Amino acid sequence: MLTRVDLRGTTGDVREHLARADVDRDAARAQVAEIVAAVRGGGDRVCLEQQERLGGIRPRALRVSAEEIAAARAAVEPAVTAALEQAAARIRTYHERQLAEERAPFWRDGADGAWVGEESRPVERAGCYVPGGRAAYPSTVLMTVLPARIAGVGSVAVCCPPTPIGAVHPATLVACGIAGADEVYAIGGAQAVAAMAYGTETIPAVDVICGPGNIWVTLAKHEVALDVGVDAFAGPTEVAIVADASAPPAFVAADLVAQAEHDPLATAILITPSAELIVEVCEALEKECAQASRADDIEAALRTFGRAVLVDDLNQAMDVANAFAPEHLELICDDAEARLVQVRAAGAVFVGAYSPVALGDYVAGTNHVLPTAGAARFSSPLRVSNFLHTTAVISFTREGLDGVAPALLAIAEAEGLDAHARALRVRLEQDPRR
Repeated sequence: MLTRVDLRGTTGDVREHLARADVDRDAARAQVAEIVAAVRGGGDRVCLEQQERLGGIRPRALRVSAEEIAAARAAVEPAVTAALEQAAARIRTYHERQLAEERAPFWRDGADGAWVGEESRPVERAGCYVPGGRAAYPSTVLMTVLPARIAGVGSVAVCCPPTPIGAVHPATLVACGIAGADEVYAIGGAQAVAAMAYGTETIPAVDVICGPGNIWVTLAKHEVALDVGVDAFAGPTEVAIVADASAPPAFVAADLVAQAEHDPLATAILITPSAELIVEVCEALEKECAQASRADDIEAALRTFGRAVLVDDLNQAMDVANAFAPEHLELICDDAEARLVQVRAAGAVFVGAYSPVALGDYVAGTNHVLPTAGAARFSSPLRVSNFLHTTAVISFTREGLDGVAPALLAIAEAEGLDAHARALRVRLEQDPRR
């Protein structure tokens, strides 16, 4: 079920051996640009028309009422509600720790009369995109709305595609209530991103859009990025597992399947120096797939984008993982914790046999909105700072100005910007205290 790749003795760029879902971005981008432009000029009516035209469900109402959100609890098992509340508590604690670092203002008070620093403040309004096509994702509500609330955002809106009956899934609505979303809209796809970016009669525009989605959502975020803040550009989910002969094959197989069930375009890679482990994992995969409820999607993902990569040793395994820069990286080997220092590019790292990706998806507390498609080389998980903007603050006295004047004048003159130099000289030549 996994395509086997032998990289023993291989040097150089190994990414050509590691499969990843790809799409015709140019064709998709052109369609997305049309959708965004249409919604920007047409408001609610065009937004709903685009949803129906693209195969989506027309909701009973664009905005979900507060009464419907409150009533959703009755339709959800109490155990699920309790689980969402427990997850929310852990996510809240983790992101509150981020806030303590991200939002604290700092000042450098020099003895030379120069004060410089920065002040951070939340954006006024945030929009959270929550997928809803292939499954319900109440966990994504928690991962997006809670950091925004903790950052102090004034109002937080959620957009989510409706179910076949034209309503947002009850579990998603329960999560909206727990996380503290101010508004919920039953709209998905590129049209939802456009509505949040530019506003409609019903949906007020936001300052920042966050959350995962399919290629249409991702390219829509790219299309509006000059007009509104976006968190990142996500693609299909992916996991890379670095393992040695000590790894339980059943654990590895279960984790590969867990990511593959998200999407037929998901990528699942095992990287190991143990040929025996590859054989055992492939056997375990057959058993896992036979009992999985989404067997067709899982098998499609594993056959197309699943790889079992054989390497010389764990050092090469870590090099391969870093080159791939996965969304999720698992380390299931005897010295897993020690190997953590070798990680240079991963959205999230799961250390040890008892740290499956599912923990990060739901209850660990870290954020599951992560960079994909190799973006972990330069991008980060969703965090409180995505909802903050920072302003630099500069305050000099006359004495402080005197201390830096020669350097400023020299640089301004070297750049040929005489007015910059003049802005300083006029202060040096005149003393307003006289």
